Amino acid sequence: MSRFQFIDDTRTEFPVKRLCQVLGINRSSYYKYQATRPRRTARLIEDALLAARVITVFTAAGGCYGARRVTVELNDTAAGGGAAAAPVNRKRVARLMAAHRLAGLTTKRCVTTTVAEKSRRVFADLVHRDFTAEAPNQLYVGDITYLPIADGSNMYLATVIDCFSRQLVGFAIADHMRTSPVQEAISQAAGRRGNCGGLGGAVFHSDHGSVYTSGAFQKTCRDLKITQSMGTAGSSADNALAESFNAALKREVLRGRRNFATQLVCRREVFAWCVRYNTVRRHSWCGYLTPQGFEEARAV
Repeated sequence: MSRFQFIDDTRTEFPVKRLCQVLGINRSSYYKYQATRPRRTARLIEDALLAARVITVFTAAGGCYGARRVTVELNDTAAGGGAAAAPVNRKRVARLMAAHRLAGLTTKRCVTTTVAEKSRRVFADLVHRDFTAEAPNQLYVGDITYLPIADGSNMYLATVIDCFSRQLVGFAIADHMRTSPVQEAISQAAGRRGNCGGLGGAVFHSDHGSVYTSGAFQKTCRDLKITQSMGTAGSSADNALAESFNAALKREVLRGRRNFATQLVCRREVFAWCVRYNTVRRHSWCGYLTPQGFEEARAV
């Protein structure tokens, strides 16, 4: 209880002047507190209403959004006529999330997925850590990452991401780390980009993993008219965009769990996240639009 509230509660029993003297506050401060009470009450009501909207957005996002994404979602909904509310401030949203103990997900079991095959050709680095593109279908990055299972085994996810919009244009999930998942992912990307002429002329950047230096994958790239690029061996920063995607996926799908219960659960949950990644999940790179929404906005 604040000192002002104490005075309010006991002023019928004791003089306000005496109470202020005992508590060491100015009477003018107390009277200002009284005068601003309606405004404070209105603010508390506004906070309660906003907190309900914050919880709704946070829950709809599966508990993955932090204050920034929740703020963007709230303001976007209001702008679209979904709520008759003024734009909200991120700091206010962060304060309400903290008050309700809501926090975006922030994880690690180490499994080596980059195993170089020394006998295979290594390609020049055409990217040099510049993961930007002026238009879709120019530069892609990819990686294969492990997905831990409770029985000690692993599933593996191969991805192909467009650097222009961060859109996931191809992915494959398998119970092994052979070449076929990365071939499937890049072929799927070519199919999805069919209206752009496939991947012909695009650059695909990866690490030095044996799946990417394999003769089978190199042939797939040649058939699709893709130019391969590779960063420095042993440097995760040279494929930072793909690494960041993997980290976000595990953080938001596992949500603090060490692993997936079964391989079937893993397939289902990772597939669902990958599907909503392009169309629902807001991306900071895209100005908090979805990757698909970003491409559509730029195409106008």
